[in-house]
Amino acid sequence: MPIKLTSTPLANQAMKILLFEYITGGGFNKQTLPDALAREGQLMLQALLDDLSRLDNIQPVVMLDARFTGLIKHPFATVSVSPQQDCQAVFLQEVSQCAAVWPIAPEFDGILETLCREVERLGKRLLTSSAAAVALSADKWQTYQRLKACAVPTVATQRLDQFSYDGSGEWMVKALDGAGCRDSHLIKHPQDWPALDKPSDHYIIQPHLSGDNISLSALFAHGQGYLLCVNRQYFQLIDQHYQLTRIAVNYCPATLSHQTLLDKIAAAMPELSGYAGVDLIATADGLLVLEINPRLTTSYVGIYNATGINVAEQVINGLAATPNIQATRQQTVTLNL
Repeated sequence: MPIKLTSTPLANQAMKILLFEYITGGGFNKQTLPDALAREGQLMLQALLDDLSRLDNIQPVVMLDARFTGLIKHPFATVSVSPQQDCQAVFLQEVSQCAAVWPIAPEFDGILETLCREVERLGKRLLTSSAAAVALSADKWQTYQRLKACAVPTVATQRLDQFSYDGSGEWMVKALDGAGCRDSHLIKHPQDWPALDKPSDHYIIQPHLSGDNISLSALFAHGQGYLLCVNRQYFQLIDQHYQLTRIAVNYCPATLSHQTLLDKIAAAMPELSGYAGVDLIATADGLLVLEINPRLTTSYVGIYNATGINVAEQVINGLAATPNIQATRQQTVTLNL
């Protein structure tokens, strides 16, 4: 049965919401689709549409690359984006006709930040973190500095152009604004270093630590963090690059350590709003933050089936006050990527 939204004034009338997942929505309409990003984008968009279909009093409009026609199942209005069209122009036109916008996009090249700034410029309700929050969390170096200054336990990070490699230890080199495993490289041996061939001023370097790869799916509002579930990430190493292969969503009960860390992140980065994912590594010495993703993450795909929590309902209807997060089931959902 559809859930009727009642918590905010906007929910008393049908709200027209533009959904724009960048990869499936036309961001690559003039070029070949990147397979991994397209797959994850399709999964996230479908999950969001499924959540919205359970709600009343909303009118989603979905931008969709013409190549995805028939691949995304939903009962909502669709705006098809052909290779001949200017995707940004279509986006701005649709934003102007909607009350709210939910962009899903990678952080690299300032893509997500730019979309958020355009929504803010046009005075529409943004159902994600602000452009300023995206700019901060998309920059791994700036995020590290903010978290470190606020005593949030974080993996030690250096700028690559200020790092002196002595041939010892294992290291991870990552783009400042990389999304997921994109543009990251593992250094295990001295011979791996020359293979980098990267502009050092656009990369950070971190020690390659041993531990479990964890992510927290959370909601943020007004400097507070609300934990939805704890997830386990599984990677495969291919040619010194990690590739995400599987996610166990809600793989273990949340602990006080998880919530305490989330509270510290929320206090350190009060700009965050709505859904965000936090990537951690669980070491022998405790939990350490790797990065923060101010957008829907792949783990979102399994949250409803794992917990019964409709995240879209919370974001649209619940963040004006304290989110009402009540799991109606507790199970693990495995996503094979």
